[in-house]
This record gives sequence, C-alpha cells and structure tokens, in this order.
Amino acid sequence: MKRILRFLTIFLLSGILLGLGGLLALTLYYRNNFPVNTWINGVYCTGKSIEQVNEELAGAQEESEVSLITIVDADGAGWEIDMRAADIRPDYRDALRAYLKQNASVYWMDNLQEPVSSELAAGKYAVDREKLQTCLEGLPFVEEERKQAEGVRVRKSEEGFVLQDGNADRLNPEKACAYVEECLAKGQTAIDLAAGGCYENLPDSAYDRRQRDIWEQVSAYAERGSRIVYDMGAEQIPLTPAVTSGFLKTERDGCPVLDEEGGVVIDEAMIQAWVEALAADYDTCGREKQFQSTRGDLVTVNYVTYGTKLDVEAEKAYLLEALQNRAGNQAAAPGEAAGTQGAADSDVSDGTEMHVPAYIQKGYVRGLDDIGDTYIEIDMTEQKMYYYAAGELELETDIVTGNTGRRMGTPQGINYIHGKQRNQILRGADYESFVKYWVPVVGNIGIHDASWRGSFGGQIYQTGGSHGCINTPTANMSQLYEMVEVGMPVIMFY
Repeated sequence: MKRILRFLTIFLLSGILLGLGGLLALTLYYRNNFPVNTWINGVYCTGKSIEQVNEELAGAQEESEVSLITIVDADGAGWEIDMRAADIRPDYRDALRAYLKQNASVYWMDNLQEPVSSELAAGKYAVDREKLQTCLEGLPFVEEERKQAEGVRVRKSEEGFVLQDGNADRLNPEKACAYVEECLAKGQTAIDLAAGGCYENLPDSAYDRRQRDIWEQVSAYAERGSRIVYDMGAEQIPLTPAVTSGFLKTERDGCPVLDEEGGVVIDEAMIQAWVEALAADYDTCGREKQFQSTRGDLVTVNYVTYGTKLDVEAEKAYLLEALQNRAGNQAAAPGEAAGTQGAADSDVSDGTEMHVPAYIQKGYVRGLDDIGDTYIEIDMTEQKMYYYAAGELELETDIVTGNTGRRMGTPQGINYIHGKQRNQILRGADYESFVKYWVPVVGNIGIHDASWRGSFGGQIYQTGGSHGCINTPTANMSQLYEMVEVGMPVIMFY
C-alpha cells in the first residue's frame, strides 16, 4: 500500500513538474512569438515572430491601398510620392515588440477563451535610398530647381525691374533625401523640406554683389516713384514700377545703367514721351468732341476757347526732380488761361503724393471728360438754351441767336464763361443796347437779356436775329446769371 501511495505521489509530482515545465516553455516561447488566437490589423499572428508579422503587415498594407507621403516645398506646396514607387515600407517592429511585452508571458492564456484582435500603427518606415532619391528628383519643383540658373541678375519685365536671385534658397537634393529618410524613420509622412534645413544660399560672386547693389538703387528709385499718383480729376494714374522702369536707361540685357556715382540713369526722352502720351489722352484744346444733345442726336463740336492743355515741359521737370529725389517736387507752372492754375500737391497718410499736374489751360472740371455734367447748352437749330447742374436740367428757355440771313450767325464751338457783369451797354457799329445781365463766352459774343424783344425761339434768328449774341428773356436770364460761374463750359451748335 505504501508503495502504491509513493508511486502515485511521484507520478503526480512528475505531472505537475511536466505541466509547469510546459507552461514555462510556452511562456518563454510567447515572449518572442505571438500567442494563440492573436490577430493584428486583420493578420493571423499565432506562433509567428516579430519579423514574420512585420513582413505580413507591410505586405497587407501595400495590397490594400496606395499609400502616399507628402513633400512640402519652400513655397508651401505639397507634392506626393507613391510609397510603392520609392519602396517605402511600413515598419511595425517597435509596435509589435511593445505588444508582445504587454501581452506575452502568462497573459497568453487569456487568448484561450476567445480570439484577440488588435490594431497597430507603423511607428516608422524603411526606405530604399536610391529609389527614394529617384522619386524626389522626378518631382516637378525639383526639376524646376535644377533648371534654375545660379547667380544674381537684375532684369526688366512687363511689371518693372525684377531681381532674379539664383543664389538664394536653393534646394540641396542630398540634404532633402537624407531628411526625408530621417523623417520616415520617425514615422512622419508629411515632410516640410524648409523645416529640415534643405534650402541654402549659394555664395555670391563679385558680379552677383554688383547686381545686388544695382537692385538697391532700382528699388529706391521705384519706391520714390510709387509714392506719386497723378491726380487727373476724375481719374488717378499711379506711377507703378511698370511705368517708372521705362524711364531708366538699360543695357541690352535689360540691366539698368549706373552713373559714376552708382546711381540709376534717368532717360529724359522716355519721360518726355510718357508725359506727351498723357497729354494726348487728356488735352482737348483745338480738338472736336462728340456731344449728346438734349434734342437727342450726337453732334460734333470743336473746342474753341474752352479746353484742357497739360504743361508738358513743367511735368517733365517735375518728374525728373521727384524721381531723382532732389529737394522740392513741384516746378512752377506758367500762367494758365481761364482760371487754370493747378491745385497744390497733397500727401496722404500712407506717404502717397497726389500730384495735380501743371496746365497751360485747364477746364472747369478735370478728367478725360472735361465738360462734366455742369454746363450751358445752346442749340441754335432749335433756338433753345439749357443749363445743367450736376447732370440735372435746371433751366430751359427759348432764345434768339445771330442773324444767319445777314451772315451774323452765332459761331459754333465749345467755349466758357469768362465773365459776369450787370447793367452794361453793348455797343457795335450800328447799335447801342442796355442789358441788365451780361455773360461773355467768346470774343464779343455773350449771353444777355433782350428786353426789346417780344418773342423768342422759332425761326426769328434767320432774318431778325442778333449781331451774334444769345438773346434771352429777362426773367430766365436773371435766373441763369445767379446760377452760373466763371469758367463753366458753354456748348454751342446748330
């Protein structure tokens, strides 16, 4: 009996030892291999090593979708590289080791009850350096970088002068490839090359330094010009770099010429041409105008005494002085007809100088349309006179103009009011007439009341018209006299 008990005891102890030994062996086994019923990212991992599972997880990702990394250039633009093309493979080994450390040992027995499914992210990426470099070199911005010439050049463009700086912020392809590889090893898939110091400045040559000196001169010159805005009345014309660049002398390659003192050289002929072009747009003296009449048709009328004429020589002198940054900006303008003295220039808070050009003659309003919306219209065919103020018809009256039958018809043309007088005696070779209101418009011809007339309008002017003046009913003339000002345009036509 004792022998049987001893045998059973030994048998049980042996079984226990064998069981413990097996448990210990499994525990040690699962320290380096995944436990039973383990699934990671949809991959069955039981009994497999970290390297085996890593290969299967990387392969599963490649098969399931096209993965991309994003390269951000110095301008902030993003460029994508296909991981497969660059042979960039996700590396789960660090994550798998952490998983085993947490779930191996005796914890593997928990998996016996039911399967355990987990999701792991790749902690880093393995890279084939040569393939990665090939993919980087194929990106458009890298190709453009290779085409960009080195060195510094000042050149003229349609927008003005530009500095072509081929030495600043140049991409170093070797640094870029190494930095991308470094970031991928840390698990980063959005990589900013500028943040990684992949751009650098190349050293300047003596020629490059000379070009930078020229650029400083051009920039200072352009800044002086940019402060000037021509106030043309209804329109404003800024001296943009595109405009002022045309005033400088340049070499054949477009680089500005510098004088012996290192300053840019202004081409007076180009300034003259620009001011003349400005005058061609705004001058109206001696020209003709298409005028929309009150009666409805478009009539052609010549400017006679009224009109605008820029002082080209004064403006040329002003621009030369302003752009060369000499003291004093406004050249004195010669005397102007019809109250044409220009207003003084004014500076606004941002340093902009609103420059009113000098005029030899200036209209009542300034701008491409120097008639504006306040004027007197005399329609000699309809024998009507209209006064418009700010576009509104303020007065309409019948009139009697010059006697066409006696070849004293009132002349056509665009003139202006150059005076206002009360209680005048008008004298001629065969007449002497007292008028209460006298508004001269051209020569000895003016608008006045005609108390001696009993009727106005119609065809009276053809046989019983005036000596050339515009006869107006006294009551209407009284109103007109109070409303009009010296300098206002008067459009006279048949």
